[in-house]
Amino acid sequence: MKYIRPYMKWFIIGPVCMIVEVIGEVLMPKLLAGVINAGNAGTLTVGSSIGTALEMILIALLMMAGGVGGCYFATKASVNFAGDIRDDLYRKIQGFSFANIDRFSTGSLVTRVTNDVTQVQNFVAMLMRMALRAPGMMIGGLIMAIRIRPSLATVFLVSVPLLLVTVGFIILTGFPRFKKVQTRVDGLNSTVQENITNVRVVKSFVREKFEKSKFAKANGDLKDSAMSAMRVVIFMSPVTTFFMYATIIAVIWFGHGIVLDGGMAVGDLSAFVNYVSQILVSLVMVTFLLMFSSRALASGKRILEVLEEESDLTDDNAAHKDLTVKEGRIEFRNVSFRYYKNSADKVLDNIDLTIEPRSTVGIIGSTGCGKSTLVSMIPRLYDPDEGEVLIDGVNVKDYSLYNLREGVGMVLQKNVLFSGTIEENLRWGDEDATDDEVTAAADAAQADKFISTFKEGYQTELDKGGTNVSGGQRQRLCIARALLKKPKVLILDDSTSAVDTATEAQIRRMFNDELKDSTKIIIAQRISSVMDSDVIIVMNDGCITGMGTHEMLLKTNTEYQEIYESQTGKKEA
Repeated sequence: MKYIRPYMKWFIIGPVCMIVEVIGEVLMPKLLAGVINAGNAGTLTVGSSIGTALEMILIALLMMAGGVGGCYFATKASVNFAGDIRDDLYRKIQGFSFANIDRFSTGSLVTRVTNDVTQVQNFVAMLMRMALRAPGMMIGGLIMAIRIRPSLATVFLVSVPLLLVTVGFIILTGFPRFKKVQTRVDGLNSTVQENITNVRVVKSFVREKFEKSKFAKANGDLKDSAMSAMRVVIFMSPVTTFFMYATIIAVIWFGHGIVLDGGMAVGDLSAFVNYVSQILVSLVMVTFLLMFSSRALASGKRILEVLEEESDLTDDNAAHKDLTVKEGRIEFRNVSFRYYKNSADKVLDNIDLTIEPRSTVGIIGSTGCGKSTLVSMIPRLYDPDEGEVLIDGVNVKDYSLYNLREGVGMVLQKNVLFSGTIEENLRWGDEDATDDEVTAAADAAQADKFISTFKEGYQTELDKGGTNVSGGQRQRLCIARALLKKPKVLILDDSTSAVDTATEAQIRRMFNDELKDSTKIIIAQRISSVMDSDVIIVMNDGCITGMGTHEMLLKTNTEYQEIYESQTGKKEA
């Protein structure tokens, strides 16, 4: 009702228009029967036949108006109905945490926002066109048939129950198959999305053949599931046609004797046969409506799963929603985290850490030791399973998500740019920034030089993901975007790995000059990226194993010494 209520007038007018068409369909056989009966009795005149013809033309025009109006309002209502659902789905997904998205998978969410909503939209349109038309035709046809010959109408007592039982069995068989089809669509979408997103990796490893076979399997699974479901639909048509013609044959068989005995006029038998067709056609409409409802129901349940999913990260209970990040002092108190809640292995294990405001902190350690997960707790991309994270002495859960993330700039390990111009991408940091501020941020990130070499400069169009610039250029654009935000906390998650050491050194100097009032956290694999930091944190297996300056760690921390030796070839004396 939430999605129907705004368009209630269309949901009412559409079916009412279809009723006009139904009334015409019920009247037409009666008018035709009158002409046949008059012609058979020899009482038909030119005047009466012209009058009846004009009546039928008028009714046909009204039927046409009702049919067109019904289709128009059904389409208008269903399209808007689906548009609102799609909008709510997208808004809901935007509020999901990483964990929520992982539970559904990206491909499945795409299918639910597109294909599943379309299935429901088509069903609503069909429902509006048939919900009153089908029962209206059936009831009107039954009334007219009984009025013509009650005894002959008893044939429906046999055919209709048999048809309903058969159709019910077919629908119960079809429902789980349609649900399986939507799951297979998920699988196909995920395969296509993964392949296209990572097409450069596929080509560089010459894995086209493998990806083709992978797609062929997903496509074959969908095809088999679709054929399995459609066999049910295909079987529906001959079954309903059989019952329709069997009933018509029975009516003609019993009716012709009544006509020969003089108990019924030929025109009335013709009208009765027409009403039989109308009644059974209306039942066929209902059966197809029910069949499509099984697929729409499967899609509807999948849509509801998303709409009813509770986000792991909300600020509903935030105690200080108006509070903003002012200093940038960060504390981790006994923080532990698992990606899989039932897992015994912790990604972070009992982390205690304080980062002073306006300091530069480097984090280094082996791959998979929890560095990225640790800093993801600061802007609440994840919440800890145990312990708490505080900024300026306030638990991050007590900030509004907007204010918290506005105060934290983050350049992720995977640098992502969006389709649009370079300027539009940079303005993600601050859409109200002046042109001079945009240029200054790009210059600070050492990006202005290469942007200036492009013919269109800052108006150069980027492909989706920024695939038409190099990895190093992409990293510098992402850094510039974060700088434009002017955050109190700036996190760089291995975001200078694709730039040369000279450029990286210039970026680090810029941090000291331009971001004096910001807390800077730099995750890196290269010691040269963090050695000038105020504090360097060494991590291993989700734990902090060392903390101090570069000189201190070279003397006291074995892991840091090993990293230093492996990268420089020197042994610290």
